[in-house]
Amino acid sequence: MFTANKVADRLKAVSSSVVSVGPMVRSVASNASNGETVSFAEHFTASEQFDRIFKDGMALVERTAAYLDGAGRQEAKALSASLNVVYATESMRLTTRLLELASWLLMRRALKLGEITAEEAHVKRRRIRLGVARPQHVKDYGGLPRAIRALIEESFALQDRVVRIDRALEAARAGKIDTQDNPVGQQIASIEAAFGNPAFPH
Repeated sequence: MFTANKVADRLKAVSSSVVSVGPMVRSVASNASNGETVSFAEHFTASEQFDRIFKDGMALVERTAAYLDGAGRQEAKALSASLNVVYATESMRLTTRLLELASWLLMRRALKLGEITAEEAHVKRRRIRLGVARPQHVKDYGGLPRAIRALIEESFALQDRVVRIDRALEAARAGKIDTQDNPVGQQIASIEAAFGNPAFPH
């Protein structure tokens, strides 16, 4: 049966496994003299913009876990029986959404750090389910505590950014684009637009 602390435990397990993002350990430059190229996806995964979205996303995971394990548990107890069901349902959806987003971020970070190859990252990506739609209407949603509604909105904002970036990266991969190719303006613009709209205040 669903409980708030089970959700919190799942999120804390993710957040506790994350170490701080250090300096770039993989060069993203192409070496024309020896013919080495670095993929377009690797170039952007290794960027400072990726570090920012990674930190923002994992910070959201940590804040959500702390809320569900603390204040959220107390707020849920004060809700009516019907609202408690809505709270439980939306908490589970929030957790599932964040776990998938965290999986995507961790996969991309592993690629950045050289822990997996681009092909391994592609295989892992196929196992991740990124949502693309928001529910049109959830009955009694407005009666939920303000804090959980704010976390839900932040999770959707993060999801929107990740989905835009993911689509651009997958399109680049499908086109076998690398950093030595010039006709990548559209993909660059798409990714930079996504990175340039932070979901969270700093």
